[in-house]
Amino acid sequence: MLHGDDDQIVPTADSALLSSKIVKDAKLVVLKGAPHGMCTTHKDRINAELLTFIEG
Repeated sequence: MLHGDDDQIVPTADSALLSSKIVKDAKLVVLKGAPHGMCTTHKDRINAELLTFIEG
């Protein structure tokens, strides 16, 4: 699970922290400074995390 710590739409504490606890074997990666639209603003970091997961 990827989530930005600067998400003003869906705060990390209200979503990612909770869902990562109930999804079996979930790994939460919180991106510092990333907003709700992090796939656009932090695309290089998102892609790197996705590749790490896929190659896992």
